[in-house]
Amino acid sequence: MDSDCIDYRKLPQFSELIRDYLDQNTTLQWAYNRYPTLSNYGAQIQEKAAHYPHDFRKIVVETLHQQYKNIAYSKATQNNIDALLDRNTFTVTTGHQLNLFTGPLYCIYKIISVINQCKQLQKQYPENRFVPVYWMATEDHDFEEIQSFHFEQTKITWKTEQKGAVGRFVIDASFDPTREQILATIPSGERGDYLRNLFLDAYKEGRTLAEATRYLVHELFQEEGIVILDGDAPAFKKVLVPYLQKEITESTSFHSVQHTITQLSPYPIQVNPREINLFYLTDGSRERIIKNGNSFKINTTGQTFEHQELVDLIAQQPELFSPNVLLRPLYQELLLPNLGYIGGGGELAYWLELKAMFAAFAVPFPIVQLRNSVLNVSFKQEQKREKLHVNYSDLFLSETELRTLATQRLSTLNFDFSAQKELLKAQFENLKLLASQTDKSFIGAVLAQERKQMKGLDHLQKRMLKAEKRVHQQAIERIINLQLELFPNHVLQERVVNFSSFYMQFGPKGLERLRNSLHPLSSHFSIFIYE
Repeated sequence: MDSDCIDYRKLPQFSELIRDYLDQNTTLQWAYNRYPTLSNYGAQIQEKAAHYPHDFRKIVVETLHQQYKNIAYSKATQNNIDALLDRNTFTVTTGHQLNLFTGPLYCIYKIISVINQCKQLQKQYPENRFVPVYWMATEDHDFEEIQSFHFEQTKITWKTEQKGAVGRFVIDASFDPTREQILATIPSGERGDYLRNLFLDAYKEGRTLAEATRYLVHELFQEEGIVILDGDAPAFKKVLVPYLQKEITESTSFHSVQHTITQLSPYPIQVNPREINLFYLTDGSRERIIKNGNSFKINTTGQTFEHQELVDLIAQQPELFSPNVLLRPLYQELLLPNLGYIGGGGELAYWLELKAMFAAFAVPFPIVQLRNSVLNVSFKQEQKREKLHVNYSDLFLSETELRTLATQRLSTLNFDFSAQKELLKAQFENLKLLASQTDKSFIGAVLAQERKQMKGLDHLQKRMLKAEKRVHQQAIERIINLQLELFPNHVLQERVVNFSSFYMQFGPKGLERLRNSLHPLSSHFSIFIYE
């Protein structure tokens, strides 16, 4: 096995915002608390310890044990849960949707990132204890986003009429065709049998999707002591009560995030706040709460509440209220003795909108950290790449860019017309001078002729390049075919390929390599080559 890596900042898949964050650009430093380094985690420990209520620890531990009661969880996880009672124990968290069979591979990378970050912190700060947490997005209601995954070329889907928070969906008779599809699609054999049994054991009839996901992730990472948390719990929601009431009364998140967005205006905005960033959550329904003058409407239901009615209901039944994408991070940081959140580029983009909101709620802002990313390459694919003389960084380009680059490398001709353009530009400068001395009305004609000539050179360059592409078409197509093998549909592998396909190809050693080789504080895209 071999490996390579590419700096995130050199890849087009990462936005300008993320590149500036990784560069610790001074124009962006106001948007976060501390940059992710081992030394900065030390300061984060001190700040969190000073602001986290010790009483919350008992709530977290008791509720987690309750949530784990239906699975036989490992000693490592049990010890980590119990350790949360101690003032010197802290968490590092990632979160993800309840995608069927984990969904795209980056879910796995997220979890390994928090596990390995905790291991690094344990070495750096042995007087403390660090617990990796996976926060399940059980209250999300967009089932279409999570109901499918791909095993190689086959799309496996669960179709159900259930509505509302997906974590509450029950594995019932509607799941039978999905099981049958798994048995028909995943071949038998050592690796296939492992995947089949893992799937069938996780998605047993009668379980909720939250319970099935907990079982699945626990089976994959139980030795690492991963703690899997479901925020859809009445005991947890009680912690939120004063913050929910403040949100209803003052639209706190809306005003603070709106202000931040104006400061982030040079960058594309990831999430726009609503006046009220809460949902009303019942069995089979999760609907937006819409402020309407002095009253509050539950979207699509016809239900309305006066302000005091809603404030009282929050105090009495906080489980009826569900934070949206902007308030969920606040919920996490309130509930847990958390130091850092590890996520993808899109997640970090909306976290960077939230620092002022955290300040408005008087909650410490965590360290936000980019998760690991990986391109997995078989030895056969590596041999192809070497024969084609392509760099890995080339394969991250768009197909059009890669075709042009490959043509230029394969051709013995020079398609760089920069020298000709400079010569043309110099000639027209002389013509402009001559025109100004003769009759200034000629300058417009000279400029028009200059644009025409430059455009003609560009057109000629494109035609010659196109002709050269035809000459080297077979070699170029082999390069593009390799790119499509590693970047399905021209998308990052980690956003398409499921864990099942990865395991089928690379087996348990592949998963072990991810655990042993990913360094969460590295700002490089890892490329792992498997024999």
